[in-house]
Amino acid sequence: MENYLLTLITFIPLAGAVIVMLFFKKEQTVAIKSFATAVTIVDFLLSIPLWTRFDTSEAGFQFVQKVSWIPTIGVSYFVGVDGISVLLVLLTTITMIVSTVCSFSAIVDREKEYYVCLLLMSTGMLGTFMAVDIFLFYVFFEITLVPMYFLIGIWGGSRKLYAAIKFFLYTLFGSVLMLLGILALYFVNLKLGTGTPTFDLTELYAVGPKIPIGLQSWIFLAFFVGFAIKVPMFPFHTWLPDAHVEAPTAGSVILAGILLKMGTYGFVRFVLPLLPQASQLFVPFMVLLSIIGIIYGALVAMAQTDVKKLVAYSSVSHLGFVMLGVFALNQQGVLGGQLQMINHGISTGALFLLVGIIYERRHTRQISDFGGLSTQVPIYSTIFAVTMLSSIGLPGLNGFVGEFLILVGAFKASYVYAAFAVIGIVLGAAYMLWLFQRMFFGTLDNPENQKLTDCNTREILYLLPMVVLMFWIGLYPRPFLARMEVSVGKVVKMVNVAAAPQNNKAASLPVELRSRLKAKNF
Repeated sequence: MENYLLTLITFIPLAGAVIVMLFFKKEQTVAIKSFATAVTIVDFLLSIPLWTRFDTSEAGFQFVQKVSWIPTIGVSYFVGVDGISVLLVLLTTITMIVSTVCSFSAIVDREKEYYVCLLLMSTGMLGTFMAVDIFLFYVFFEITLVPMYFLIGIWGGSRKLYAAIKFFLYTLFGSVLMLLGILALYFVNLKLGTGTPTFDLTELYAVGPKIPIGLQSWIFLAFFVGFAIKVPMFPFHTWLPDAHVEAPTAGSVILAGILLKMGTYGFVRFVLPLLPQASQLFVPFMVLLSIIGIIYGALVAMAQTDVKKLVAYSSVSHLGFVMLGVFALNQQGVLGGQLQMINHGISTGALFLLVGIIYERRHTRQISDFGGLSTQVPIYSTIFAVTMLSSIGLPGLNGFVGEFLILVGAFKASYVYAAFAVIGIVLGAAYMLWLFQRMFFGTLDNPENQKLTDCNTREILYLLPMVVLMFWIGLYPRPFLARMEVSVGKVVKMVNVAAAPQNNKAASLPVELRSRLKAKNF
């Protein structure tokens, strides 16, 4: 069963999408919603063994399945999970349940096609995190592009077509460059590696350090653009606010919770271990962009009047923080970045759910249209407060653990990095507290707000898993960190060991020069 477990988890949503297309009529909206929800729940239940049976002492891939797919060029269907991907798979299955259930009242048009898109998205995202063959990764990576384009373009807001096309073009451009990088690795392996055609990551990892630094740098830049657009890093972030604002609630939750993580995951899974010397070389460049993203995203978020756009820009800041941890290139930084990927998916995903709930009732997202909501909707206000405090990293909630580890990693790399990161944390607290004060304190003087109803049972049920995870990770992060530590340590070691010869060679030059001068009696 374990050999097929990942395949079942990946393709059950696809099978569900096919069944909905073929056997459900568009008028059967209740049946379609129920079936789609059942599919996502089954998928989550199947993913539980990934948590319970995961060997925390094993750095390599587990639950693997490998089948030859296109032997002529060395492509195989090779899937597996390790500490870098297992929590992202679990987060995906949870997020898809939440995204499906939150859509029941939000989507009233072309519901059959909508739930088909959601299920197709699920297969694409799960496959992306499970693929160990780099060609297979690219296929799944691209699969996610089409359903998200339709989710934004069909069920989005007033500027949905502009946002959908912008998202599509940005991501497609990055994907093309990433494909060039993949092909470069493939052909380099034929010359410097085994000589056997392969896209197998476990084999390519051995070839990466042998690539000349000049070629490594070009391949790094190709992957950088592809993944930086997906994160998104400054200055490739401009598609994100439009996509978030125009997307339906579930689309925003999936974007924030899962899709953006495909970029940060790509850097840890591919860029660092495959291109270790180039990763070291580009650290100042990557850290600079990360710091700009942290501070720029926070400052622009402070200037927003639309609550959804504020949360969207907060993602630019938070994911800049993740990238800072990743390119600290030490155990604490990368581990904190990995955990913060999960934390951002939970906290920001929950914020988009909460924005969607209030938008369904008031049909406005302008912060100035609210005020004094804490007395009118106490349950909603409490959940919003917990989520907001989680987002700014309050001790006892999930955001604190990841931020602390990233700060430790940043301090170990450079005090300057950490100083700028702290500025971002302070600004993040400022705009979130300002948002909460404007929306929930003060007088309830708007007649429309006086008619608001509190969260219903369905809304509480789909928010509850997010809140539980916020407290669980915040109070007892050990189970989550334990599953990541060994795999993260392996990646950090691969980068530093591969880069050591280059550093030693550079360090030896002054010694050699002194020896020559001494020989000439200088």
